[in-house]
Amino acid sequence: MAGIGGSSYWEDLRKQARQLENELDLKLVSFSKLCTSYSSSRDGRRGETSDTTPLLNNSTQDRMFDTMSVEIEQLLSKLTAVNDKMAEYTNAPGSTSLNAALMHTLQRHRDILQDYTHEFHKTKGNFLAIREREDLLGSVRKDIETYKSGSGVNNRRTELFLKEHEHLRNSDRLMDDTISIAMATKENMTSQRGFLKSIQSRRINLRKRRDSLILGTVIGVCTILLLLYAFH
Repeated sequence: MAGIGGSSYWEDLRKQARQLENELDLKLVSFSKLCTSYSSSRDGRRGETSDTTPLLNNSTQDRMFDTMSVEIEQLLSKLTAVNDKMAEYTNAPGSTSLNAALMHTLQRHRDILQDYTHEFHKTKGNFLAIREREDLLGSVRKDIETYKSGSGVNNRRTELFLKEHEHLRNSDRLMDDTISIAMATKENMTSQRGFLKSIQSRRINLRKRRDSLILGTVIGVCTILLLLYAFH
């Protein structure tokens, strides 16, 4: 493979990997915002007396969640396939002399893929946990309303229902705070990752310029020495 496609094949694979990584980064940011908005809008929806709007909101967000999950999984699958092709290229005959540099680049792309995969599953798990609790609380509220509207309601049992409901709300609020902190931490880590990428790119460019300068100096010195030897 290295003999047929050469460095152009490798550069094409790197280009595909970078493009997929950029698309995944944007998708994961939107995916995280969807989870955060679902969490932050729940308290407002609880205070509404009409069932129509909450159902529409939940339905829309659920559809968006399912669609974005499929899109991100497809991108992760494509990026995995590109990484596999890059791994095959590094093991092909003809790439031995550059194997160290190629393996370093491949490992960097693998690390990015691993980070994106972990981030996707973590955000997806948070969303599903929030939705499960919302469904549970909705069922409890419905049971309470049904019980209160019935004839011969027992005040003591109603009080126990309300206390249990309040306990669930308090537990749910605590989980919301924990998830919000996790989301804020994740966004900060994403920002830091972009900053580190920028620093790494600048270091690589500086190293290339330094190597070029050293090479030019060596060539110049050699040329002078040859001229001095020739006219000696």
